[in-house]
Amino acid sequence: MRNGEWKMIEVRGVTKVFNPGRPNAMTALEDVSFTVGKGELVILKGPSGSGKSTLLSLIAALQKPTRGEVVVRGERVNKLSEDFAALYRRHTIGFIFQKFNLIPSLSVLENIVTPLMPEGISEKELEAKARRVMEEFDIAHKARETARNLSGGEQQRTAIARALVNDPPVILADEPTANLDARLSQAFLEYVRRIKAEGKTIVIATHDPLFFGLDITDREIGLKDGKVVGA
Repeated sequence: MRNGEWKMIEVRGVTKVFNPGRPNAMTALEDVSFTVGKGELVILKGPSGSGKSTLLSLIAALQKPTRGEVVVRGERVNKLSEDFAALYRRHTIGFIFQKFNLIPSLSVLENIVTPLMPEGISEKELEAKARRVMEEFDIAHKARETARNLSGGEQQRTAIARALVNDPPVILADEPTANLDARLSQAFLEYVRRIKAEGKTIVIATHDPLFFGLDITDREIGLKDGKVVGA
């Protein structure tokens, strides 16, 4: 992290054990520590099963560590109750899922505004916020199209727009190019450049070499068998 840069994310000695104390106990992460500065792009790299997705889920407060702490914007998110964890995700985290996680029966517009629904804002404001990100990612012309009828690239852009609609300071992406061809993977990389230029803090978990050695990357952190092997 650059000197004097504020820490947006701190992972402190995190260990995650699934089914602890049972014969099928599995250690997904072991004593993992690193920081991500405000506005940085950090790549978590490693093979499938190395713990990358688990680590993102801990940063997003979707799971809690067995030991250690996860601190985001100065708040220990691993100590949040379920209700406050939901608020934290809604206001702080934009999550881009590997398989997009769109609701097939809903329109592009409806999918994008889903994170805003609990906010109780007017329908007019909902649509205005959605229009802003739809236009930014060139999907506004598909606003009324149902998600099941979208191409892969359109699904990708819809998923990105949904992750950004609430203007979160932190973007997490889990294997975002795993289901994309080379052309769409390059397109996603250009979107990442755009998002970083807007000042977002971005953590991407991937084993795609496309993301290794990028000029916009601040740091690459290697994971293997749940342990940091390079940072």
